[in-house]
Amino acid sequence: MDHAAARPYRSSRAAAPLSGHVAVPGDKSISHRALMFGALAIGETRITGLLTGEDVLRTAGAMRALGAEVTRDPDGIWRVAGRGIGGLTEPADVLDMGNSGTAARLLCGILATHPLFAVMTGDASLRSRPMRRVTEPLAATGARFATRAGGRLPLAIEGAADALPLDYRVPVPSAQVKSAVLLAGLNAPGITRVEEPEATRDHSENMLRHFGATVTVETAGHGRIITLVGQPELRAADVVVPGDPSSAAFPMVAALLVPGSRLTIPAVGLNPLRTGLFTTLLEMGADIVVQNHRLEGGEPVGDLVASHGALRAVDVPPERAPSMIDEYPILAVAAALANGTTRMRGLKELRVKESDRLAATAALLSVNGVKVEIEGDDLIVHGTGGAPAGGGTVVTHMDHRIAMAALVLGLVTQAPVTADDAGFIETSFPDFIGLMNGVGASLAAV
Repeated sequence: MDHAAARPYRSSRAAAPLSGHVAVPGDKSISHRALMFGALAIGETRITGLLTGEDVLRTAGAMRALGAEVTRDPDGIWRVAGRGIGGLTEPADVLDMGNSGTAARLLCGILATHPLFAVMTGDASLRSRPMRRVTEPLAATGARFATRAGGRLPLAIEGAADALPLDYRVPVPSAQVKSAVLLAGLNAPGITRVEEPEATRDHSENMLRHFGATVTVETAGHGRIITLVGQPELRAADVVVPGDPSSAAFPMVAALLVPGSRLTIPAVGLNPLRTGLFTTLLEMGADIVVQNHRLEGGEPVGDLVASHGALRAVDVPPERAPSMIDEYPILAVAAALANGTTRMRGLKELRVKESDRLAATAALLSVNGVKVEIEGDDLIVHGTGGAPAGGGTVVTHMDHRIAMAALVLGLVTQAPVTADDAGFIETSFPDFIGLMNGVGASLAAV
């Protein structure tokens, strides 16, 4: 990490209950896909509520570089004039995906079946993350990939001129790998088929249908088989992006933990394949109520009201991991204050996130006086049932979710908690610190 550019922040015990409304940013997964599918559609797509974090802006830049027209109106509505399936043009320069693994992996799928040459890179964190999990299946389309050792960025792609459809079984549950294969199938003739061992978030399937593609889903045991009819004509379709449930997790858990708190988080996406954290917190006895449940753009949405109360330890089953893979750091913070020992099972996928998020989550708690162990792919947190000691400096490893989890923990510890770099929070949750301080938190630059 470049310490000259680091932005450390300190979180101190909340002096009063948190109260009010926190409007969380638009869902990141849906924002990436809205820009990509808009660029692949015929006509102009209008997107309301797009997340304007750094990750999504990188996707907007990449789609512009590939020939789509992407603009933002003064009222915040984004417009994408698409090129149609197969209509993207060769970029004149390297595509820099910043910190976004989702953008990089999904774009690999799109580029694999377009007959053009492109080079993709990212920041230091993204350049350390494995891309082989998408490049290996995508190579069967006829695309050629060249990467650094270990399948890492920078990565060069020569898309297939006569792409072949894929029939692929995803070895580890991953919405990114599934989506990359489906996106490759858009510009290949015939049927693309993906089998996943456990159901993962299905935003790609929902949005492909929204734009006019023929997608079918069959249940197979715990998992699903998804088929896509290739070379559809995608038609421009307006998208309303709901609030990101992964972002809502942080103010929600803060409200559950800070005595006397009650926060309302409006218009949050409640896709059942994304709500594993809500399920787990309710099992722990959390006071979370959903109001005004509705459907927007094929996605369920509701207003969340979270209130403080005692939590009890739970055993989180491994099959729940895909529906809450980004929420384990903040769940671990909730578990640190629960009564009893919480075990989160089957977290192998956390080792290849922005950081080794499993080790980073354990270290976040340990340095602040919470007893924690890693056994295999399980995280075990021994709850204090009260206020942990705190006082530690958390190494965030350029991971926005570790940084936000650390700052929430500091609201309820005896001594303040420091995040060594909170700058990366902007990639997914712009103005997180301002919004939290606005409802009563005390987060300050060091």
